[in-house]
Amino acid sequence: MNERQVSRTGKDMNGDITTLCHPGSYWSPRSTTNAIADIESRQCAYWVMNRMGGKTYIHVVQRGHKKYLRTDPNDRTCDNLDELPDC
Repeated sequence: MNERQVSRTGKDMNGDITTLCHPGSYWSPRSTTNAIADIESRQCAYWVMNRMGGKTYIHVVQRGHKKYLRTDPNDRTCDNLDELPDC
């Protein structure tokens, strides 16, 4: 399985994440729709760097009929997708 670091995100006018990015990577930017498909098919894993220098993986979460991406909830914001700089 390929692993892809995410260091930035693209957001729409409502603040919803629309793309995952890592400048200089061949796959970047990647739409959330495609990233969700990558994760669910186990083709790729996406992660953000946590404050300890380790990997915090991005998961697919579903509410109702809508799927979205998030990291596990915790008390740190550095690995929160909403807090990453814009693509």
